[in-house]
Amino acid sequence: MAPRFPPSDGSSVPSRRLSRLARLGGMAAGVAGGMLLDGASRFARGERPRLEDLLMTPANVLKLTGQLAHLRGAAMKMGQLISMEAGEFLPPELSAIMARLRADAEPMPRHQIQSVLDRAWGPGWASRFETFSFRPIAAASIGQVHRVLTKDGRDLAVKIQYPGIRRSIDSDVDNVATLLRLSGLVPRHLDIGPLLGEAKRQLHEEADYAREADWLERFAALLGDNPDFLLPDVHRDLSGDTILAMTYIASVPIETLERAPQEERDRAARLLLDLAFRELFDFQLMQTDPNLANFRYQPETRRIVLLDFGATRAFSAPFAEACRALAAAGLADDRSGVHAALTAIGLIDDTVPQRHQDKVMAMFDRAKAPLLQSDIFDFGDTRFLHDLREQGMDFASDRDGWRLPPNDALFLQRKFGGTYLLASRLKARLDVKALLSPYLRPSEMTAGNGATIRFGDDC
Repeated sequence: MAPRFPPSDGSSVPSRRLSRLARLGGMAAGVAGGMLLDGASRFARGERPRLEDLLMTPANVLKLTGQLAHLRGAAMKMGQLISMEAGEFLPPELSAIMARLRADAEPMPRHQIQSVLDRAWGPGWASRFETFSFRPIAAASIGQVHRVLTKDGRDLAVKIQYPGIRRSIDSDVDNVATLLRLSGLVPRHLDIGPLLGEAKRQLHEEADYAREADWLERFAALLGDNPDFLLPDVHRDLSGDTILAMTYIASVPIETLERAPQEERDRAARLLLDLAFRELFDFQLMQTDPNLANFRYQPETRRIVLLDFGATRAFSAPFAEACRALAAAGLADDRSGVHAALTAIGLIDDTVPQRHQDKVMAMFDRAKAPLLQSDIFDFGDTRFLHDLREQGMDFASDRDGWRLPPNDALFLQRKFGGTYLLASRLKARLDVKALLSPYLRPSEMTAGNGATIRFGDDC
């Protein structure tokens, strides 16, 4: 019997550099036109708007997100990162528009899927499948996922990378960085070169599906037979650099737990937060993309399904120990220990203006205050997030002397920030101190002068 191939709709991914550049150029031209019209109107009303005010209007952000979603790849991924990292610090209307980038991307049309698979699997690949749905079950920034049934009876989820994505990463990142510069969101004096280089490296790794398969199998081994988590198996015979075939796992979006009883919501959030602690302190290996789509749930088994290990990052032992020291000092309300740990992590040092050091310390004080005041932390209490947002906005407004945190710290913040937002969405209530305390055994670090520093002895 011939395999059944349902039709699919979608838009082709621009795969050539010139076509992608033309898209970005058209996007810039459209935004510039909107800026001129809006600027002329506001000047006529006697206003004197700043350049960034004209650029970051809802209409212009809508143009930007629409084009980034069509380009997919690094351009869309950068937009997702901006919306995740800055979402709480953008005006509500802009945050809502940027959130469009966190939704599914447009899928590829059937002819483009067939072309990609012809190159990856060779002509005649269709004979290996009983069914192959050309309509994806998920479409994201770098690839899309299709459910298939092989002739030998395997029910699989096959992730297919968009064509040309790997070749476009460097130029896409540079072009989005230029838009950020023009927007005024990035101070002109700030050297973002190291961050852009790290973004390119990370995105190249995420686009290497063979590497992701290795990390998926590594995490499966680390978690072993843990009854609370479920990971798909890799099927190597159908996988490669641009194709990743995995066991299909029936599950529902984890956000469906928003309607579950408090106990079930608390359990899910507790498992994910404890997993983040294990990744940092025990594994020193972390899946750093907390996108909601990467976590699903099986109601019948109560297991959390873990997906997408492309953004996996290894941390050094000294970095993990510095984070352990920071947490231990925070729970002990030891300000000198907190300062030493923040310095070890690289967030502050003598080159950072004192007022910035004070603000970093003040933000950390605010973050740990609820943990010291009560055994139960209410993630659904929006006042805490509001206070941190206000402090962050105040910090961001003072741009003189700004510098970027170390890359490891940025990826760690991305993970824990996303985990916090998920727990907040579930309105979880957790004893965070009880979760964290087992990971805070006494530890040692070597200072730059060779001296040994001990942390956590009084915890």
